[in-house]
Amino acid sequence: MVMLLDEADVRTALRYEALIPAMEQALAALSTGQVIQPVREWLTLEPNERYWGVMPAASDAAMGVKLVSLYPRNAGTGVATVLALIVLVRPDTGEPIAVMDGKTITAMRTAAASAAVTRYLAAPDARVLALLGSGVEAASHLEALSHVRSFQEVRVWSRTREHAERFAARHGAIATDAERAVRDADVIVTATPAREPILKGAWLKPGAHVNAIGAPMPSWRELDDEAMQNIVVVDSREAVLEESGDIILSRAKIEAEAGEVFAGRRRIDASRTTIFKSVGVAVEDVYAAKLAFDAVSCAKSSSTKEVP
Repeated sequence: MVMLLDEADVRTALRYEALIPAMEQALAALSTGQVIQPVREWLTLEPNERYWGVMPAASDAAMGVKLVSLYPRNAGTGVATVLALIVLVRPDTGEPIAVMDGKTITAMRTAAASAAVTRYLAAPDARVLALLGSGVEAASHLEALSHVRSFQEVRVWSRTREHAERFAARHGAIATDAERAVRDADVIVTATPAREPILKGAWLKPGAHVNAIGAPMPSWRELDDEAMQNIVVVDSREAVLEESGDIILSRAKIEAEAGEVFAGRRRIDASRTTIFKSVGVAVEDVYAAKLAFDAVSCAKSSSTKEVP
């Protein structure tokens, strides 16, 4: 039978303690040639407003496809701007084994990948976190990054001040403007659908680490050229060179893929200012989906064994 997992099932099954190392494994497998994965195929239904994408990936460990919609026009409507469905398949036989909600997986795997990179590239004594954006990804990153660094202060900025203040009240953060949020921060997250840069390189202190996970289109940007002149690590060279305006428009030099760092093939000086540019790749989704599937299967097996 094909297992069906809704958003609540996925949220219950996934834990960052397991998901963060799973993202390390997924990206290392991608960078070492163990994954077959084309760049995401987007259908542009309405420029800047409605996109629908297909994201397949296959390895010996996990195989599947994510169907994802990116609808910036949904902002403020009560409907999420990113919605997704993931179909998980057995790599050895090709049998479908699960269909599951992909919205939560998308948010959590993105944050877990950032946390995995932050573990390697951020200062060990990082204490101040700045979040540019106050939506689902900001909340996911706050939770995930707290597993790899102990933050004493969290700052948040949003284009809508009310949203930042609401986020701050909910999470014990400080709502402020973008520059004040970033100045002297050790770790910064940009999680917005920005079309123009919202973060200036001049604001970054030496040795800061940035997780740039928004603006996933070739003409959109979150970071200015000065910021992109720092050490740049990406989730996939192939993907960012097609999808990331931050990379394409700045002509940034890509120092390494995150998977190369995880696999020990590339070393990055963590004392330097570093940028992790993430567009999100399918192997992250299928590894996260497999983790959720295994957790639910294990729970069901344990429950069955306990029945007298």
